[in-house]
Amino acid sequence: MWARSAWAGSQRYPLHWGGDSGAQDSSMAATLRGGLSFGLSGFTFWSHDIGGFAAKTPEELYRRWMPFGMLTSHSRCHGTPPKEPWGYSAAFMDDFRRADELKYRLMPYVYAQAKDSSERGLPMLRALFIEYPGDPGSWLVEDEYLFGSDILVAPLMESGVSARDVYLPPGQWIDYQSGKVYAGGWHNIAAGQIPVVMLVRDGAVVPHIKLAQSTAQMDWSNIELVVFAANSQNAQGLVCLPADGSLRRVEAARRNGVFALAADPLAGKATSTLKMFSPAAN
Repeated sequence: MWARSAWAGSQRYPLHWGGDSGAQDSSMAATLRGGLSFGLSGFTFWSHDIGGFAAKTPEELYRRWMPFGMLTSHSRCHGTPPKEPWGYSAAFMDDFRRADELKYRLMPYVYAQAKDSSERGLPMLRALFIEYPGDPGSWLVEDEYLFGSDILVAPLMESGVSARDVYLPPGQWIDYQSGKVYAGGWHNIAAGQIPVVMLVRDGAVVPHIKLAQSTAQMDWSNIELVVFAANSQNAQGLVCLPADGSLRRVEAARRNGVFALAADPLAGKATSTLKMFSPAAN
């Protein structure tokens, strides 16, 4: 069920979306603010119409909105046509494909975080202060979000820009596209080939899967556990196989400069490969 309106008790329904937003920069920013507020009201799954609903979306705006939409639990392009990527330029099709394939490779992370969020009553699209309540700066940010517990997303909210000021909670953060490492605080960070700023918490293990053309074709018997570690000696993450729905913790430690698993996180039900993050491989 893909619900639109909500009231007290609507948390029992599985998914809500942001309604008929406009196709302007201001609408993109308002959509994210609405999603953050909705998550603070006790809802786990929320999404929106990528590119906005009303009127044809300008290609430049659609390109920036696209990774914001892919880096949420549910993704859909819907509204006044054309919204299909092939209704735009060939270059846009390539941009769309890259953002879409990013989510497909991250599906084990999305699935595990969805399971964890629903069990703990947390939103998948998460205001920074939910994870960092003791950090004053995290309470002041309304144009970034945490996608689950380990990935921070800062969409490009203005036309014609390829970088933006980003606030990072305490600790170190690793750019998913460039591999650069940033400390907590404010930074001006350039987006990568996919037009979004996306960072991973230092010490996170993010499960990936081989790219497939649909979720029905994904090979869940082989999971790649990617360690994001700048200075961390230990790394943790979550993994969940659709076949049994059991949420399992991944724990790894650095030994002689190399990370090794503490135990088999998949309990023999699938093969897992541990590897260090390399931006070229992602």
